[in-house]
Amino acid sequence: MRTERNLTRLDRVFARLDREPERPAHLSVPRASRHRTVLVIAALAFYLAIVWLVVTTSWLVRLDWQVMFFRPYQQWASIHWFVDYYVVLGQRGPTAVMVAAWLGWRSWRQHTVRPLLTLGASLLLLNITVGAAKYGMGRLGPHYATVIGSNEMGLGGDIFPSGHTANAVVTWGILAYLASTPRARRWLSAISAVTSLGVGMATVYLGTHWLSDVVLGWVAGLLILLALPWFEPLIARAETYAFDLRDRWRARGGARTPAPVTPVTAPAPARLKPLTAPQNETAAREATEPTRGPRSPAYLAPGPHTTRSERTPVTPVGSRRPPQSDRIARGTPHAPATRPVTGG
Repeated sequence: MRTERNLTRLDRVFARLDREPERPAHLSVPRASRHRTVLVIAALAFYLAIVWLVVTTSWLVRLDWQVMFFRPYQQWASIHWFVDYYVVLGQRGPTAVMVAAWLGWRSWRQHTVRPLLTLGASLLLLNITVGAAKYGMGRLGPHYATVIGSNEMGLGGDIFPSGHTANAVVTWGILAYLASTPRARRWLSAISAVTSLGVGMATVYLGTHWLSDVVLGWVAGLLILLALPWFEPLIARAETYAFDLRDRWRARGGARTPAPVTPVTAPAPARLKPLTAPQNETAAREATEPTRGPRSPAYLAPGPHTTRSERTPVTPVGSRRPPQSDRIARGTPHAPATRPVTGG
């Protein structure tokens, strides 16, 4: 009996990530519709209104000073450690690295560089617009204020609008902008709005920004997200150029024309002549004889070798016969032979 394992939610998520999707040509790209144009005009009018209220030292500036004198970091000192960490979600360096890592993985999976190009275009617009406004108006922050009730404009500061807030709106809002489904776009829009709102209030709590700085930072970031569809044709051309450059690089470096291969003709097989009778007998004898190992070297006596005729004759010393007791040497007198006496 075969039992199937029930997949958990985590298993289904990893199974979905392991898929290899095709290039998302069917995904809808946000267009500069009439509704979006109206939103851009309304946000731009609100942006100019905030700037005008601060420049004219209106009720908004008095509200800024009241919040600063309230000193939220002293009223709720127990959450100071949490706010110090949470405000990092608005810093440009860490947030850009995190979002770029996610979009880079998505670009690799979907075979497109549009997510990374869109992030780069939004950050470029953020640096140009918000940076120019910061140094153009030159407002000082609450910690460097000099005159109570003053708008602190044109004094060489760089606090208005809030860069942390605008960066949080753009960096986290780009995930909702690039969402593939309407449901994901709604959820990511809500999450990015809450995150950027919390980052802006964290800067007010720490006393690094006026309240009007945060409001203007929200509007500045929203303007960049609303204006991105006007830059979509430029992003598409940059993507096409990137792929063309990649193809040219591959064609120049990797796709080289192989050298022509010369066909090799196999030689004709040689014909063998039949062996004659004597050769057959010799081959059979050689095949039946056991193979002999190599002979051991002969050890010769030292000295030069001479022939037998050149050798000096050697006379043996003494007689080679064995000694005999009853034999008389030559030249001695004969003695009478004695015979043994036998009885009888």
